[in-house]
Amino acid sequence: MLRGNGAPSRTRSRAGSVEEIKARRRQQEWALRKARREKQLVSKRLLRELQEDAEEMEIREPSVTQEEVSQLYQRIQRGSEGRLAALRSLCQLLHLKEVQKMFVGLENSMHVLIGLFTSNLASVQLEAALCLLHLSHADDPSISLMCLPATPYLLTYLSGQSVKFTEQCLVILGNVAAENEAVRNQLLLQGVVQALENCLQSPHGAVVEAAAYSLFQLLQAKEAGEKIVPAVLQTSLTPRLIHLLDPESEVGMPAAVEAAWCLHYIMSSGVSSDKVLISQGLVHQAGILLIALGRAIDSGTVADGVELLIYPVVRCLGNLMASREAPLHRSQLDTHGVLQALSSITSKFLHSQPSLSRECLWLLNNLTAGDERFCSAFLSLGLVAALFELIPFSDGINTLVLMLLGNIAEMGSEHCEKLQQQKEIFSALCTVLRTSEVEAVRLTLEVLNLILSHCEQACEEFVNQSGIPALEAIQYHSNKEIRVRANFLMDRYFTDKAM
Repeated sequence: MLRGNGAPSRTRSRAGSVEEIKARRRQQEWALRKARREKQLVSKRLLRELQEDAEEMEIREPSVTQEEVSQLYQRIQRGSEGRLAALRSLCQLLHLKEVQKMFVGLENSMHVLIGLFTSNLASVQLEAALCLLHLSHADDPSISLMCLPATPYLLTYLSGQSVKFTEQCLVILGNVAAENEAVRNQLLLQGVVQALENCLQSPHGAVVEAAAYSLFQLLQAKEAGEKIVPAVLQTSLTPRLIHLLDPESEVGMPAAVEAAWCLHYIMSSGVSSDKVLISQGLVHQAGILLIALGRAIDSGTVADGVELLIYPVVRCLGNLMASREAPLHRSQLDTHGVLQALSSITSKFLHSQPSLSRECLWLLNNLTAGDERFCSAFLSLGLVAALFELIPFSDGINTLVLMLLGNIAEMGSEHCEKLQQQKEIFSALCTVLRTSEVEAVRLTLEVLNLILSHCEQACEEFVNQSGIPALEAIQYHSNKEIRVRANFLMDRYFTDKAM
């Protein structure tokens, strides 16, 4: 997980602190999505403005005593005119872990707080909700689970008119749902899936985003495939999630990000959902979105943080293209548009987010594997040359490039002829042969064999690019399979040219 380099100095100016906060928040958002991809942690969140307040509080590092927290609690209990002010003060302090522990340790504190959460006074209710939100965000599960008695009220209030209050309730539910299976079972019995289904129909982006976040917290659970995904598939949730991927959606990109991750986890749950999601238009919608994002990148108008959306969309489409249903539904994609978009995204994030480029190459492999239409389009668009620039990159990028070249070469003579006409192809492949990466070298030998077997003139060009010394060098490779493949190529194509 990405982390900052420590808290900034308390002597910084406010402007400097805000700038630092924004940078840290971007890191946290990226780390959250990274964790989702790798299933490494349970993520919780605050509302964005509360996250800023919390980080500013960390920068100031205020010292709070147990006596001060107890005095605030007494003022809240008394119900005097100072109750609302005391609640606000408590809310500001609940950013701090030590204050969370102090507060929940006070007698009946959670009972009182949940009582205020059900107050008829909107201002008191809102502040109590903010306090619950901070407690649900606690790192200590024993603290966040103390919000559990509030869940029936949280679900009831989701049908209210206040956008901000509904958003708060949804995020609290999502945070609490992340804790354990018993909590999620209780929420399922209380009708959380149906409640989230209603909230996702809201015209307000903040509510939709929070509802999708809460749904995601349920879907990433280990028992999701058994209990949660089947319940979700019986509702109208998935068509709505797919609709949120519309690049013209009125609710904005943050909601689309959450929706895409929900769809990804539905597909990864082990429940057979590919056919349903394809029939509901996921392939078509994901393709349209990727094309729109690719065009935005090409025109320089791409929104900040767009990579957070690209990741799950590429993952969803890649999984669908690897499914049994894929051959019947690839026609839903604009072939040229999707290939161009993926190429643009790969180049854009190659240095800043290489893992995203790797995801795009993985999808390109799934699209071109055994599909002449996509392979031909890749060649006609002139996208092969850009692949050679990726050859020097490791961590799976170079192997995916070589697999993609192999997919194209496997289409036969016409495709191999066009590949060998690429001026840099043999010099790029020879570069790989000189590396120590066994898998990359093996794939390179496969690509070479395909091209050389289909194009007689390719042998001469390979020799002109100093390919023979590169092949001869790996005839003594430490890996037996590499030695066998290299000797095969030398014996079959270059016996009379060996040194």
